[in-house]
Amino acid sequence: MNFNLTRPCDNCPFRTDVRPYLKKARVKEIERCLVDAQGTFPCHKTTVDSEDGEDDLMAGPKSEHCAGAMILLECLERPNQMMRIAERLRMYDFTKLDMRSPVFKTFTAMRKAQTS
Repeated sequence: MNFNLTRPCDNCPFRTDVRPYLKKARVKEIERCLVDAQGTFPCHKTTVDSEDGEDDLMAGPKSEHCAGAMILLECLERPNQMMRIAERLRMYDFTKLDMRSPVFKTFTAMRKAQTS
């Protein structure tokens, strides 16, 4: 996973100016993955089709970590373990993130914005 994105893409689920399209339960899953499990969240524009022929997308060698997710985690002052490791390896520089991007500041706000 790469950490080069600095701004969320046009239809990033973390954006506040995009019509919400996730279910509240999915936002909770993403939060558990990023905060509790200290995992990653690839930008959907950089994922690849799964090898089993299903419609699932997965991270590949050129996948980028979602900038919206990184911005939200930095707003919470809770960069996850992978972000901290990438920072120590000089693969990630939080100062390059566009913190003025229209991104939710909390997972609670993100959940509340969803319709179901």
